[in-house]
Amino acid sequence: MTTTVQGIEGLKAKIGEHLGYSPYLEITQDQVNLFADATGDHQWIHLDAERAAKGPFGTTIAHGFLTLSLLPEMAASAFQVKDTRMGVNYGLGKVRFPAPVPSGSRLRGRFKLLAYEPLEGGAQLTVEVTMEREGSNKPVCVAESLARRYT
Repeated sequence: MTTTVQGIEGLKAKIGEHLGYSPYLEITQDQVNLFADATGDHQWIHLDAERAAKGPFGTTIAHGFLTLSLLPEMAASAFQVKDTRMGVNYGLGKVRFPAPVPSGSRLRGRFKLLAYEPLEGGAQLTVEVTMEREGSNKPVCVAESLARRYT
């Protein structure tokens, strides 16, 4: 279920609060292969199932940056801010990949508003994103997302 916040001003009251969860997304080997082609990162741990089976994770794993690139889709399905005309990615703070994402895993994002800074015509938000793998206690990605929303 998507959390809806009424306008940028409504976010001020949400500082320190959980904003929502995204639905689970499956990470397929096809996605991993396409990401490898798009980025030129063809490391065997991502693509060679036979070699990866003998590696440290027992299977191929998604690229960390593939995992991170799911953030916008997850955020859009977890929460929305009404009465804004535009949102832009402003960057990232701290990013960590504490656990691997085996191909075939299902991930979801958990979002918490850490900070709200007013800007002319909008606000800058710092949102803690914790990406969880179904069936695992350890997150696969923890990041501070910096976004700007404009009215």
